Amino acid sequence: MQTKLTITMDEQVYEGLYQVIGPRRISRFIEDLVRPHVLFPDLEAAYRRMAADEKREAEALEWAEATVGDVNDETR
Repeated sequence: MQTKLTITMDEQVYEGLYQVIGPRRISRFIEDLVRPHVLFPDLEAAYRRMAADEKREAEALEWAEATVGDVNDETR
């Protein structure tokens, strides 16, 4: 379900949104920016849950160990 929201912003900001994002896409753009800040407020708890997943952590470590050697080949 969607709810209509009225917001106030600087005219230049609105014009920039209109030009860069497009007239029918501004709401979605703003929603995508705001969503992670209001729907996932407890990132620390989420990271703890991820760290408790031993299989995921083992896979992440394996991936990290496999790719760490790639950095040695980089030129500076």
